[in-house]
Amino acid sequence: MLFQFLGGLGLFLFGIKYLGEGLQNSAGDRLRNILDSLTTNTFTGILAGLFVTMLIQSSSATTVLTVGLVNARMLTLRQAVGIIMGANIGTTFTAFIIGFDAAGFGLPLLAVGAFFVFFIRSYKYVFIGRILFGLGGLFFGLQLMGAGMEPLQTSLNFKNITDHLNDQPFLGIAAGTLATMVLQSSSATVGILQQMFSMDLIHLGGALAVLFGDNIGTTITAVIAAVGASQNAKRAALVHVLFNVIGTVIFVVFFIPYKSIIVWLTKTMHLSPAMEIAFAHGFFNVGNVLIMFPFISFLVYAVTRLIRDDEWTVDTQTVKLDEKVINSSPEFALHQARQELLKMAAYSREGLKQALLFFQTRKNRYADTAMQYEEEINRFDRQLTKFLVKLSIHSLSKNESTEHTMLLNLCKDIERVGDHMKNMIDLVCFMARNNIKLSEVTSRDFENMMILTQSCLDKAIMALETNNKSMAEEVLSIEDDIDEMEKTLRKKHIQDINNNLSTGQESVVYVDFISNLERIGDHSVNIAEAVLER
Repeated sequence: MLFQFLGGLGLFLFGIKYLGEGLQNSAGDRLRNILDSLTTNTFTGILAGLFVTMLIQSSSATTVLTVGLVNARMLTLRQAVGIIMGANIGTTFTAFIIGFDAAGFGLPLLAVGAFFVFFIRSYKYVFIGRILFGLGGLFFGLQLMGAGMEPLQTSLNFKNITDHLNDQPFLGIAAGTLATMVLQSSSATVGILQQMFSMDLIHLGGALAVLFGDNIGTTITAVIAAVGASQNAKRAALVHVLFNVIGTVIFVVFFIPYKSIIVWLTKTMHLSPAMEIAFAHGFFNVGNVLIMFPFISFLVYAVTRLIRDDEWTVDTQTVKLDEKVINSSPEFALHQARQELLKMAAYSREGLKQALLFFQTRKNRYADTAMQYEEEINRFDRQLTKFLVKLSIHSLSKNESTEHTMLLNLCKDIERVGDHMKNMIDLVCFMARNNIKLSEVTSRDFENMMILTQSCLDKAIMALETNNKSMAEEVLSIEDDIDEMEKTLRKKHIQDINNNLSTGQESVVYVDFISNLERIGDHSVNIAEAVLER
């Protein structure tokens, strides 16, 4: 009995996984793009979450994917809330599949699916075979679980347990939560519940309570995925928890009318027991979304207050580039690109400040903040470059073509500033790991050069923002000072080596550090020259 149930459960879980992989492969590797592109507002986010969850057959996987995108700053927290809501609806799809009395099709589907996978070369049919094999495994696994649970129908001990679940809803909620946490799949626990209810091992009241617990337990995967992630990723996981817990509280309060609606639907539509649970599952999740939808802003506010930003967390911004305007108005598209480039430039300026603070204090929080800025710079660079390349295939006037080339070049200059900033942080970390101590004079020289380089970059970006040509001229003058300082420091360092005052490791750090600063000065000059040439 036990091994038959566990074997059926294993086959059922494998079937869900294989079905999801088959559907996912059929759709292509576009799930992240679907989530990223179909989340312009909360409603489309819900549809995206629903669609992706139906494809991969796992709300946990969708939520983990969403947490990952939030952590990578490809989605905002508000967009993530919509996807999580849609995922909760999408996960009911499996319950409706199980609700159809298709247990007898399990073995034929396994046979047909295996034939497609092993004997047909075309990838298209292999993916179809995986879908069929997954469905077959799902149905046959359910059949085995049902057969494994048949002896429980005559077990007085098991009847006493289920009577407790029927009489004490909170015990049922706890049981459902624990079971889903262990199995890491609400689809599996709902499938088991459908089998139990079909065999009259549990009454409707107890089944609904367990169903509530299943919805709470499925949030554990997102919570685990958010450990060590960004603050917004943790907030997205907390949204998932709060959404399902609040929904459960609401439905427990209105348990009697909810149960009455399910009974009425069953009688009206002549539903089978398994389909009755599927409808109860669907009604809970759709109802929860409808109830919580007007309070999304409050939900976002609540998790933001509960999980506060670290003092060094970067205030990320969405890259606002609308590819639709490329065809209609290249001039406005260039204006959009310029505005986003200025945001990117501001990140490089702030990141260099944090790198200087890290050098002065050796406090990791400044390095962490600088690295966040560097990630943001790279994100803006990718999206800006993609946007400008698409714009380049359209007909542009002479002035627009000049502006377009300038923006592409500046994008790379600013991205390189971020790279050099990262290199300096890596060098400071290398010094700490290898216990390399700089002399007081050397530290002061580095600091002076960093301050001069920071001033150079600040003025270059300010000149770009205000189109101030006189300030751009100042940048050229400051960069001459940086070059002169670099030559002086190199000569001084050679003297230290000749006098055996510097080790090999110190030499590597010394040369690389001033070289990175000098290169930032060069990129600042490129920005200033772009202003002068306009």
